Amino acid sequence: MTDHIKMDQIYRSCDPRGGSRIRITDYLPGDTHAAVVDAHGSKRPRKIRVSDLHATDTTKSGAKRRTGYALEER
Repeated sequence: MTDHIKMDQIYRSCDPRGGSRIRITDYLPGDTHAAVVDAHGSKRPRKIRVSDLHATDTTKSGAKRRTGYALEER
């Protein structure tokens, strides 16, 4: 489900070792990829699969995600 993805949202890495925070710069509903940059400084523009962008940091079964990016609460 990708209806949670919107421009300028911040996502954080779900990798337990840590990782970057990213900001959505371009996305149209139905696209398979979203354009992102680093959340601070807007560096490293790149495309990321929308299937890697999650609304929460937990799975349906309640386990913590270990891959992808989770939407930060605002």
